[in-house]
Amino acid sequence: MADMAAEEQAMREEQLNGRFQSPADLQLAVASEGVRPSGPPIIEVEGLTRHYGKLEAVKGISFEVYPGEIFGFLGPNGAGKSTTINMLCTLLRPTAGRARIAGYDIVAQRNKVRESIGLIFQDPSLDDRLTADENLRFHATVYGLPAAVSKQRREELLKMVDLYDRRDQLVRTFSGGMKRRLEIARGLLHYPRVLFLDEPTIGLDPQTRLHLWSYILNLRQQKQITMFLTTHYMDEAEYCDRIAIIDHGKIVALDTPSRLKDMVGGDVIRLRTSDNAVAAQQIKEHFGVEPRENKGELIFEIAGGEELVPRIVEKVTARIASISVRRPTLDDVFIKLTGREIRDEEADAREQMRGFMRSRRWARR
Repeated sequence: MADMAAEEQAMREEQLNGRFQSPADLQLAVASEGVRPSGPPIIEVEGLTRHYGKLEAVKGISFEVYPGEIFGFLGPNGAGKSTTINMLCTLLRPTAGRARIAGYDIVAQRNKVRESIGLIFQDPSLDDRLTADENLRFHATVYGLPAAVSKQRREELLKMVDLYDRRDQLVRTFSGGMKRRLEIARGLLHYPRVLFLDEPTIGLDPQTRLHLWSYILNLRQQKQITMFLTTHYMDEAEYCDRIAIIDHGKIVALDTPSRLKDMVGGDVIRLRTSDNAVAAQQIKEHFGVEPRENKGELIFEIAGGEELVPRIVEKVTARIASISVRRPTLDDVFIKLTGREIRDEEADAREQMRGFMRSRRWARR
């Protein structure tokens, strides 16, 4: 019996992984199945703005999303991602600007917008005291689905996210990845045209994140649903058809992942020396590029980086502690556009929040 149970578990794991066994497999799937924009946009945003008192969290952003697209909103915490998604989902009223989802205005036609969308929140919102099926049944009632339709869709969606065999178990016994999959099933109960996912894999380990992305890509293939997701994970943003990079409430770039990386303009070289000022000047003189310094490293982009390493070592007179060459990533794109790493921005956002909470505690004294 134990061997049978182990075999069944292995089969479930194989189904969970599906055809995506690694991030490279996911990348190949995205490259071969990516959606090309066609027809009228399903999301239209024009000059969308949101103020919190004197703080302008979102600053007049504009963009369009097309049917069947996986559209990524990339940026650090505090950049305006969640504020934007909350406005588009009618949970927050814009200060200015306009947006339409599936042809409906997010302010004037809020109920129609809500009928057209599903939303996966950043923070878990399932009831741990209920079973998986009970959670779905409760939300089917909220959506006003007839009992027969509710039953059919619950079974379909639980099978799709590989939780049908666990449908009668309490959610409190589920892992983080299982809960996320159940939340995706819940968001699809009413067959929305657009599914919003706010940091869908935050707090999950890398393997579980990979599994969840296999579900997201399979879901797009099966249902032809439009997905709008926010993330601060650079590797996840690679799986999107197009990405908008947001920084301090403004969209600073919008394109496909490959075209964004083409902006960097060559291989990325990172250099750590005993005298970065001298090294930077010598690199500028001999190679015609001006390195920028970040966390004690010189960083610059240049074509044919690997072939140039011996010449760099020859021309830089400062002692070289380390040198590396690689193809550009979206992290490099963010650095080029903003001059900072996204991880630095995460730290700044956390420090701002801590300062805000300290000021609140002080005000209560």
